[in-house]
Amino acid sequence: MAKWVRMSPRKARLVAEHIRGRTVPEARTVLAFTPRAAARELEKVLRSAVANAEANHNLAGDDLIVSAAFVDEGPVMKRWRARARGRGVRIHKPTCHITVTLVAPEGAPEPVAPPPEPEPAKEEEKPKAEKPAAKKKPAPKRKAPAKKKEANA
Repeated sequence: MAKWVRMSPRKARLVAEHIRGRTVPEARTVLAFTPRAAARELEKVLRSAVANAEANHNLAGDDLIVSAAFVDEGPVMKRWRARARGRGVRIHKPTCHITVTLVAPEGAPEPVAPPPEPEPAKEEEKPKAEKPAAKKKPAPKRKAPAKKKEANA
């Protein structure tokens, strides 16, 4: 999921429709050859989703299928631009939230969690001899502020 992407949601939805229901390698190929700016953003989200599936769920990235890819509207930044005759025109800078959901294909074997690593045997710790506390240096004494000279007038 990518939030607050500086792009119109309508433009991003056009690209999201292309990858919905495809396998990950096929979706990557489609995005690589799509000449829209939204394809770069969707490719980043797809890459992140695959990395999360591999790291957190022990799934093979190339076997996954894009089950859902949708784009929601984010907040719209409003700016002003100076125009003729002292007027101002509002400029809308839309943002969007891109979400890609991956699923393992049906019939795929369940991921097997790696066996837990045995903890190394701990050696008995010997109590360390305490060092004598170091003497602290006394804080330097501050001098009193100098007295102002009175002017005799």
